[in-house]
Amino acid sequence: MVGQGKGGKGMGKVGAKRHSRKSNKASIEGITKPAIRRLARRGGVKRTSSFIYDDTRAVLKNFLENVVKDAVT
Repeated sequence: MVGQGKGGKGMGKVGAKRHSRKSNKASIEGITKPAIRRLARRGGVKRTSSFIYDDTRAVLKNFLENVVKDAVT
């Protein structure tokens, strides 16, 4: 295998592959507190309890799982 380099077959001249970093936190934690607050403001909510954020993430995760499941099947 002469001339393959580090890219493999048909990859052109590319360097070594880099390892992707694994995130320690779940993707649902990417829905930040300010993002939830903005959604609540759009819905007409003035004040929110500090306990609402985790519950909102759980409801959103459940909703998205159902949407993706319906889209796939």
